[in-house]
Amino acid sequence: MFDPAAWIQAARPLAQINIALPLLLGQAMAFAVLGRFSVGLLYCAGVFGTLAQLVIVFVNDFADRETDAHNTTFSRFSGGSRVLPEGRLAPATLRLAALVMLAVFVLFCVGLAVVSRPWAPAFALATALLVWAYNHPPLRLAYRGHGELLQGLGIGVVLPLAGYYLQAGTLTGFVWPALVPLLLLGYVGNILTALPDAPSDRASDKRSYPVRRGQWVARRHALELLAMAAAMSSWVLPGLSLLGTALVAAPALVMAAMAVPLLGSADAENRTECERFVLLTAGAGHLLVLVWGLVLVLRGLW
Repeated sequence: MFDPAAWIQAARPLAQINIALPLLLGQAMAFAVLGRFSVGLLYCAGVFGTLAQLVIVFVNDFADRETDAHNTTFSRFSGGSRVLPEGRLAPATLRLAALVMLAVFVLFCVGLAVVSRPWAPAFALATALLVWAYNHPPLRLAYRGHGELLQGLGIGVVLPLAGYYLQAGTLTGFVWPALVPLLLLGYVGNILTALPDAPSDRASDKRSYPVRRGQWVARRHALELLAMAAAMSSWVLPGLSLLGTALVAAPALVMAAMAVPLLGSADAENRTECERFVLLTAGAGHLLVLVWGLVLVLRGLW
């Protein structure tokens, strides 16, 4: 029997923020450069992001089904959607859904190419390749190590470029140094979502960052990399003064500072503190991107 609630759970709506923000930032960059904005193209970017997310979460759930089945420390932000461990969907059904979503994603981008964005399928291909390399042999980097680099590339490089291109129709004028702090934030995002899963990842030989480095070091590195990205605000906003950088970075750094007292105690086994650390640090990263986007929009209006 079709269970709409199970499919909503599998889609992980909360995870859409990880996709939407870099896409929106890319479009804000285009607006700052061009001084014009299309709501229709904003909608197209939203469809692009929604389809990309469905491919990612469905594939991840299927690939991690054995690890997730033994995960007892998962949080709202990790451990997959839980539809497979809970028996709400069958693995074969979710695998088929992933393939269908991939086909729809590619066809949508082909449609964009026919209408006005000839390079749109390249972004779909890049997304598919990163998902494949993350989850499937021979690379399977999520299990072999350095899956966080792939997430950094996907969230911090592919999505901002896609957002800019879909809005502008070209990559001319893109602020290329911005990809460095954006990649760092995507890298941090993977570390954070892996923190609650560290015990089950270790047991299943999934070499996530907290497994390789230890949970305390992973938490510290997440905060340090976030601070580095904030310090690079002028790489996203060219011409930003030192004072301007401090003002732009301040809201995110204040939120991140609230996670510092949890550094020594927020292990996965302490689920409440671990989730709070993840929420605060991830929220700081999202806030930083939002502030960057707001400044870019103001520049476009001026």
